[in-house]
Amino acid sequence: MRLVLLAALALVPLAACSTVQEAVAGPNLTPVRYPSALVGQDQPVILASANQPLPSAASANSLWRTGARAFFIDQRANRVGDIVTVNIQIDDRAQTSNSTSTSRTAGASAGLPNFLGLESSLGRVLPGGFDPANAISTNSNSASAGSGSVSRSEKINLTIAAVVTAVLPNGNMMIQGTQEVRTNGELRQLSVAGIIRPEDISSSNTIRHSQIAEARISYGGRGDVSRVQRTPAGQALVETFSPF
Repeated sequence: MRLVLLAALALVPLAACSTVQEAVAGPNLTPVRYPSALVGQDQPVILASANQPLPSAASANSLWRTGARAFFIDQRANRVGDIVTVNIQIDDRAQTSNSTSTSRTAGASAGLPNFLGLESSLGRVLPGGFDPANAISTNSNSASAGSGSVSRSEKINLTIAAVVTAVLPNGNMMIQGTQEVRTNGELRQLSVAGIIRPEDISSSNTIRHSQIAEARISYGGRGDVSRVQRTPAGQALVETFSPF
């Protein structure tokens, strides 16, 4: 147990050093990797390379070879490793308004003018001024009012190139792509992942974000500007665990 604690304490300066280095020199770009490592997807897939023949040399008296791409062959992405352009054009608006109002008034009155001849006896037991004709009388009033509204507007216009990472048994393809842009001390990152149909890809090898199933689109950043806008860690902990 003591060794684990010492190891954890030894890693604290490394994490702090990384944070200090990023604050001074700015955020570092993520190393370029194969897209399958960028967004984890744990799904059974069939790789296209297992079913397609490898390119071979052109045969005699022929200008073409197996698997070659030319102007008479569909240039759209259809195999693992192919690139497809994703057009992200999000312009969503949502506005709702609700208002409720309720009111209720209730009253009840009951008396015991005759109760087995014991009306007069009850008057001696109960406090003075008891009238059997008005033994019980209740009144209640309740009212409630509430209102709420939601107004949201989102607009994103971006383009990103994604790579086909796998081909599903029915022919649909999984795509993943990440784009990073660093300007001074701020790094902006755009990533997209999902499943597309081959028939949805246009002749220019592009596809709209609305045609991506299980779409995962992320646009954010890190750096000087994002760090200033972020809530301090101590304040975030207090707001998270405060019971008030």
